[in-house]
Amino acid sequence: MKPLKGRSAVVIGGTQGIGRAIALGLADAGVNVVATSRSMDAIEQAANELEARGSRTLRIESDVTNRASLQTLHDAVIAEFGKVDILVNCAGITQRVPTLDCTEDLWNRIMDINLGGTLRACQIFGKSMLERSYGRIINIASLSTFVAFHEVAAYGASKAAVGALTRSLAVEWAPGGVCVNAIAPGIFPTALNRKILESPRGRELLMRSPMRRFGILEELTGVAVYLASDACAYTTGQVIVVDGGQLASGVNQ
Repeated sequence: MKPLKGRSAVVIGGTQGIGRAIALGLADAGVNVVATSRSMDAIEQAANELEARGSRTLRIESDVTNRASLQTLHDAVIAEFGKVDILVNCAGITQRVPTLDCTEDLWNRIMDINLGGTLRACQIFGKSMLERSYGRIINIASLSTFVAFHEVAAYGASKAAVGALTRSLAVEWAPGGVCVNAIAPGIFPTALNRKILESPRGRELLMRSPMRRFGILEELTGVAVYLASDACAYTTGQVIVVDGGQLASGVNQ
């Protein structure tokens, strides 16, 4: 079944990891998906996977630190599909560093990509959604939206701000028919974090999980499809945690 057949989506940061899984999950639900990032090689690979699932797509680069780049992306998708129903903001970076050693340049870079990039995309795509009185925006938060992780203060601050931005936009744009929510993934192994998860830090994270395992990327797609659908017409301003119970957990043994 394809419950979202005919809808169109842009997944920024949609060519690897969590973004790629969500892009493919939306395609399986019938959505025409544009998965974009800064790498044309990664875009080509993602586009081939999307087309194999029956999704129409575009091959276009984007940089969330560049407003003109996002505007070009928006205009190209509108020209091709006539609308953007769904926006997923999944571009992000992190770097582990003691806070005393975190330079202003590094702090500002993490903030500019994780928070500023989300804001820019919401402004550009949200404008045309409000003009149509319909839209679904899904931001990607984090467990660090709620709790602290050691030596990633900039990332944690940026993701806490993404949660606050999500709620602010939800309240502001609800009368215009645009629902703004976020997903806070738990620990999902990807190419970017696999080495960390094989370290003592990874073993601690696994110990804190009541399910005694990390997540599988495809386990995020159901929430994404729900938040992209009309079933969430009365759901907005929420940060939905998908973490195997980690945030709910106190002592596990």
